[in-house]
Amino acid sequence: MSEPTVAAAGAVNPTPTDPYASREHHHNEGHGRRLTAAFEALEVYPVLVESRNRVLRLFEAGEPSASDVVSAVEADVALTVTVVRLANQVSGPREGRVDSVVAGVEVLTPLTVHAIATRARTFDFFERSAIWQGIPERFRLHAVATQRAADRLAREIGYEARDRLTVTSLLHDIGKLVLIHAYPGFPGQVHGDAVTPEERIERERRELGVDHALVGGVLARRWGLPSSIATVIEHHHAAGGEDEASLVRLADMLAHYVLGGAISPSEMLASARSIGVGTAGLRTVMYELPLPSVTGRSRRVEPCPMSAREIEVLRRLARGMVYKQIAVELGLSSSTVRTHLHNVYGKLGVMDRAQAVLIATERGWI
Repeated sequence: MSEPTVAAAGAVNPTPTDPYASREHHHNEGHGRRLTAAFEALEVYPVLVESRNRVLRLFEAGEPSASDVVSAVEADVALTVTVVRLANQVSGPREGRVDSVVAGVEVLTPLTVHAIATRARTFDFFERSAIWQGIPERFRLHAVATQRAADRLAREIGYEARDRLTVTSLLHDIGKLVLIHAYPGFPGQVHGDAVTPEERIERERRELGVDHALVGGVLARRWGLPSSIATVIEHHHAAGGEDEASLVRLADMLAHYVLGGAISPSEMLASARSIGVGTAGLRTVMYELPLPSVTGRSRRVEPCPMSAREIEVLRRLARGMVYKQIAVELGLSSSTVRTHLHNVYGKLGVMDRAQAVLIATERGWI
């Protein structure tokens, strides 16, 4: 979806119920112009001061590991956007195809990320500007909560594209930043008494002719982010959307739940079932999310030596399944499962399953 399409979708003649109609100075100064101006304003979205400082501190004792840099970048919306944008502009086989911070840091190098953080415009919660007020902090709270929920769901269902999911879940609501700039009354005047995510997005479509998911997809493309990111952002409120978009949709609901927002239990359960999470699994995730993470995901970025099938076998072993159960689920013989695990032990340099699971988990491979 390109920007002109969104402009056309939103550029409707103001109606008497449009809360912004009285502010229009010219007949052709409609939604499209507002959105375009907002897109331009977001070229300078600020990095949080603490995010910038954490990146800089990593370099105080020399060049840090790429994994530490990745973790610091992934915790900030602006840093994530900047790293992925710049990495997609580098000529080479990955140009236009970088859809994770892991790949972005690899393309740019940690030293380039240090330079980005050094020059970044920043926002400080305690020194609010007239332009941003508290928006970056509030936005990050929900973004990071969604990111954490998405990663927990990914572990629950064995979703493999977790590096990209870290980006799409963090950026899923960037369209709201556009609407905040385009319409001074957003979200209060637009959402009115709507409380659940589904009710709010319907109000946006009715009042503005577009919603924040669609606008967010356009912004991602303007930034030069790959379609694999933009499409998830665009469809994260669509029931029955693509796998990752559906995963982000459920993660968004869980973030609202964790932060005390209103959600529809039936919508949440239906969304969970669409990605293969049953009621019992959803209850477990809902219980665990507000708690400190015990099995925090490692951000090591060295390549995994195991094959896809070996990872599938080890992942099931980590869940407590025995050889026969793994064999039945994967359609293999028990001897084949045993062979795969023997190969895994050799590749990881370990003697037993416990060590194999520990190392693979620490390195983010399962």
